Amino acid sequence: MFNLLPRDTVFFDLFEGISKHIIDSAIHLQRLAAEFPKIDGPTELIRNAEHAADDLAHQTLDRLDRTFITPFDREDIHTLVNEMDDIVDAVDALVKRIPLFHITSIPVPFARQAGVLVAATTALAKAVGMLRRTHKLADLSECLIEIHHQESVGDDNHHAAMSELFSGQTSALDVLKWKELYDYIENAIDGCEDVGNTLERIVLKNG
Repeated sequence: MFNLLPRDTVFFDLFEGISKHIIDSAIHLQRLAAEFPKIDGPTELIRNAEHAADDLAHQTLDRLDRTFITPFDREDIHTLVNEMDDIVDAVDALVKRIPLFHITSIPVPFARQAGVLVAATTALAKAVGMLRRTHKLADLSECLIEIHHQESVGDDNHHAAMSELFSGQTSALDVLKWKELYDYIENAIDGCEDVGNTLERIVLKNG
C-alpha cells in the first residue's frame, strides 16, 4: 500500500541542486589554477557555491525530518547529502588555504588534479540526475564507471605529486603546504567515488 502513496519529488530537485554547486566549485578551482595569481574571482565563486550547497543540504535534511514518504531510505538520503556537501567543503577549505599559505605558483600536477575533479563531478552530477528517472543500475553504470576511473587517475596523480614533493628538491615548508593542498583535492575526488558508491547502493536497493 505504501508504494501507492506519492513520494516527495522535491528531494530530487535538492539533490540536483547540490550536484550543480559541486560542479561549479570544481570548475572554479580549475579556473583558479589556470588564472593564478588572479584568484579573487574564483575564490569568491567557490565560497558562494559552498554556502549554496550547505543551504540546500540543510533544506534536504529538514524536509527529510518532515516528510512521511521519501524517494528511498532516509539513511541513504542523509548519507548522500552529507557526502555531496563534503566535496564542496573540501574545495572551499582548499582555496582558503592558498592565500593563507602565501602560495606563489600553481604546479602542473595540481592543475591536472583540478581537471580530474571537474571530470569526476560532471559524471557525478549526471548520475544524480538519473535518480529521478530510473531504478536500473545499468542506466547509471556509465557514469559510475567514469567516476571510478577518474578516482583512479586522481590516485595516480596524487602518488606522483607526493613522490615529487618528497624528492628532496622542495623546501620543508613548501612540502607541508602542498601536501595539505594536494590532500584536500584528493579528498574531493575520493568524495565523488563515495557518492558514486552510495548511488549504486541506492539503486540496487530500490531497483
